[in-house]
Amino acid sequence: MTESESVHDVVGVGLGPFNLGLAALLDGVEESVDAVFLEREPDFDWHEGMLLEGATLEVPFIADLVTLADPTNPHSYLNYLRETGRIYEFYFYETFQTPRREYNDYLKWVSETLDSCRFNREVTTVRWNDEREHYVVVARHPETDERFDYRAENLALGIGSRPQIPEPLQGHPEEDVFHTAHYRYNRERVMDAESVTVVGSGQSAAEVFQDLLERQPDGDYRLDWLTRSDGFFPMEYSKLGLQHFTPEYEQYVYDLPRDVKDDLIPNQGLLYKGVDPETSAEIYDLLYHRSIGDREPDVGLFAMTEVRDIVDTDDAYALDCHQWQTEESFVHESEVVVLGTGYERPIPGFLEPLEPAIRWDDKGRFEVTEDHRLDVDVSGDVFLQNAELHTHGVGVPDLGLGCYRNTKFVNRLVSREAYPEDTDTVYQDFAVEQFVEDAPSASRQHGSEAIPTNDDY
Repeated sequence: MTESESVHDVVGVGLGPFNLGLAALLDGVEESVDAVFLEREPDFDWHEGMLLEGATLEVPFIADLVTLADPTNPHSYLNYLRETGRIYEFYFYETFQTPRREYNDYLKWVSETLDSCRFNREVTTVRWNDEREHYVVVARHPETDERFDYRAENLALGIGSRPQIPEPLQGHPEEDVFHTAHYRYNRERVMDAESVTVVGSGQSAAEVFQDLLERQPDGDYRLDWLTRSDGFFPMEYSKLGLQHFTPEYEQYVYDLPRDVKDDLIPNQGLLYKGVDPETSAEIYDLLYHRSIGDREPDVGLFAMTEVRDIVDTDDAYALDCHQWQTEESFVHESEVVVLGTGYERPIPGFLEPLEPAIRWDDKGRFEVTEDHRLDVDVSGDVFLQNAELHTHGVGVPDLGLGCYRNTKFVNRLVSREAYPEDTDTVYQDFAVEQFVEDAPSASRQHGSEAIPTNDDY
């Protein structure tokens, strides 16, 4: 039976860390799960345009593909270090956060050890075969246009996100106005510019600004950093704050009414969108050293400022800026503009044949089950990887919770608890019933004597 005729247990679409993690965990179970994971790129690379020297992950190395589910799994980060002869170097490195370039190398190493990974497979269509009750996945080779057909009882969607550029800022030469995701590809051009402006205040924008600041003496360019945020604030990284990236908090958010979630999640940006405190400190230290001897660094940082439009003026680009707090508008000119304007997760076009079977909410978003499956009116499961922020909250993109989510997927595929599904992982309670169960005396408080005065808070 050829591959196109066989029916796989699961076909994964996209090979980022989440689907690669699913492939790695499936490789470690006793049951033989017939899995294939399809990726349109010729080999593995994760955010290659942002693999800057010195940049690190914002999560500890233990949040690799498998360790939080199975520390003995051969696809762990520590085993990667062992197999590549770097275990002692990492031991003396004495840092929990790993270099992003090495994390990418680790992912590449795992993808090369798994037989289930298929590259040069761009998925064009996914549909459900009612008669045979399985999914049909059609893919093509991006260069040769060769067609590949796959059949599967279940799907795992891990197509990731794509750079988002607001429409008013589009339409300019990509070497002059581009997203941070393409920074490394355009860095030589940036170094030749007389002025550079970074827009946005997330971690990617901060890393690009830091890199440009470090290289500024060689490039001799004016460097500015604009953001519409209230300031260049750090990402939440306290130990108690990080408990929002746990199974308990994810469950709490899922159980909230939809309108409450829609109000809550957009206002939690600093849990995952701010600047890493160490990056912030390094930027400040650079500026401090550059200012010794009453010097003025050729740098500008300006917050609360929205860039509403970009206009080509032949010699440079005019940024239409609006300081929204004081309601003042001004024009800022820059030869190169780097946009840290975030990422979007559009509904992939290849799902169009399946859309009538998909359940949607009143805002046109996926309806999602508690265990991260697409609510779809067919018998085959569709496992969602990082497409359910609106239902499960800010932990969805987190690498550590990706392993927890994959645990659920694996256990469902093999119909048993192959990996433990952790539920008691933090000291904090989020739901009232959790707190009352943990502190029974609280539930016995009745009447006005249980209501604290202002002095008690």
